Amino acid sequence: MKRINLKIKALSPLAIGRQKPGGSVSEADSYIPGSVIRGAIAAQILRSANTSISDGDDFHTLFLGENPAIFQNAYPANFKVKSDVRVVPATALSSKNKPGFRPKSNDPKHNGVFDTLIDRFCAEGYGHLYDPNCPVDGGRVDTFTGFYQIQNKYYSNSANTRLLTRVGINRRRVTSEERVLYSIEVLNESQDNREKPIIYTGSIFVSDELAESLQTFIDSHQEDLRLGGATSRGLGRVKITAQPPLEIKPRVTNQIKLFNDKLRDRWHEWNNIFGNSTQDLPKNRTYFTLDLQADAILTENWRYTTVISEEMLQKFTSVSDSSLQLHAAYSSYDYRSGWNSAWGLMKDMELITNKGSVYLFSTAEENLWIKALEDLEIKGLGDRTYEGFGQLQVCNEFHLVLRENAV
Repeated sequence: MKRINLKIKALSPLAIGRQKPGGSVSEADSYIPGSVIRGAIAAQILRSANTSISDGDDFHTLFLGENPAIFQNAYPANFKVKSDVRVVPATALSSKNKPGFRPKSNDPKHNGVFDTLIDRFCAEGYGHLYDPNCPVDGGRVDTFTGFYQIQNKYYSNSANTRLLTRVGINRRRVTSEERVLYSIEVLNESQDNREKPIIYTGSIFVSDELAESLQTFIDSHQEDLRLGGATSRGLGRVKITAQPPLEIKPRVTNQIKLFNDKLRDRWHEWNNIFGNSTQDLPKNRTYFTLDLQADAILTENWRYTTVISEEMLQKFTSVSDSSLQLHAAYSSYDYRSGWNSAWGLMKDMELITNKGSVYLFSTAEENLWIKALEDLEIKGLGDRTYEGFGQLQVCNEFHLVLRENAV
């Protein structure tokens, strides 16, 4: 498969809503889901087609085949930073009073953000409670969430929302209906100063033979696509730029090595301070993490779950490994629904595992997992991965940011 990088520039407010169970208000997402991008491109292809869709044609292969194109979520990005947008892991902490990344690299005047996964693992091994405080002012810390990019320093990305109030229309008289007002929460099309447009970046993973034609189609309809709801009322206008398809470069081996080197170095530091641990760190085991970069729909024995067990991971990857062990899981859940434009119906309400969730595994058979984990980074895990659910990263680099090196 090849990767097509997308740059989405918002030209008007985006009504990317999600309905929670029991709620009457549709809240706006903080990003553009892959399902919305997928639906918009599919609708544009159907409008542009001169013939009907049939089994085996390019449309069927892209959207309905056994290995359809994977449309990943598009997250708010800093257009000056040339790096992928990542989700901050659930194990990241920052000051409760003054949270956030340092404006300058290694600036000692700001508290910064740091990760706790490795230290929590070491603390458990040495039989100690891990309760960190702020590395600068010694104050309380709390979970830090959001999106980030790296270029010499860490950048925090976000998209603001606002409420648009509209009046209902009387269909018979085609005039405003008395006492009928409603509000739509939307993603802003620009930053607070109204000068800088908000940019979102995402990716599409598609088969080699269709990559160039899909990229050409998107580029030739840059301003024809509409994302989200209320498009007939002027919302959802975007400009989508599709970059030429890229070969996917494996990176899992290097990421696992960096993570294990840092983990073992930290284990020895704990040993120098606290003495012998309650258990030794096995030399023949390789540790790796799965970091959800999007919400995931996980089921085990037909029941929803928020934990990726050893059995589930082996099933996702078709790898049989009796030495595989789950050491820690940091996850939370939410509910997600949506609208299926093709059917004109609401999608089923799903219990999702939130993006940013972290799972720490180890294995004595590293060679069995390298290729499987590389494929997992592309295809994702769980249900509806072709809509952007379940995308992940193996050994997120943020786990290497320890407390004394907060960024």
